[in-house]
Amino acid sequence: MVEEGRGVRSLKVRMFVAVVPTILIVDWITKSWALAERSGVPGRFGEILGGLVPLTLAYNKGAAFGLSVGEDSRWFFIPVTFVALGLIGMLYRQAESDDVLRIGALALVVSGALGNLWDRVRWDRGVVDFLGPIDLGFYDFPIFNVADIAISTGAVLLAISFWQEERREAARKRAAAAKSGSDATDGEGANPAPNASPESA
Repeated sequence: MVEEGRGVRSLKVRMFVAVVPTILIVDWITKSWALAERSGVPGRFGEILGGLVPLTLAYNKGAAFGLSVGEDSRWFFIPVTFVALGLIGMLYRQAESDDVLRIGALALVVSGALGNLWDRVRWDRGVVDFLGPIDLGFYDFPIFNVADIAISTGAVLLAISFWQEERREAARKRAAAAKSGSDATDGEGANPAPNASPESA
């Protein structure tokens, strides 16, 4: 029984060990490639997916996908990232050992957060972005990177995980209420009312 519990708990660790380093390595390699292509100078240097996604080196001092919160928000995002990682750590500890969706989602968010945190810590230029901007016809989607993709994907999966948890909890409550009602009905059937005493002559 103890060995089984250890095996299930190790699934959480194995998922993080598989996902986090992989995303970090891909993020670092792609950012280094983009920097090399432009020699560190912001600007467009190509496209992928038949021109659907332009490749443009940019430095983002704001949040994900180019969302700005000021010119030099580096010292705002660094502590915020550490707080977010702490909250994610709490969710990780609370997650069921076999909840693959939630564990995978948390691993993706951690990967992306660490990838962008490294850029903010190592220099004051900002986070290295290079995918986009993508012309949606009505809006140019901001330039982003692999870490941003991981954060966004993880956030969506985490929301789905919480939604599924709420549905499971609601189903358990309905089942418990139905069982309680059934038990009450059975109890009444097992204890019929006593017969009335005969009238005196």
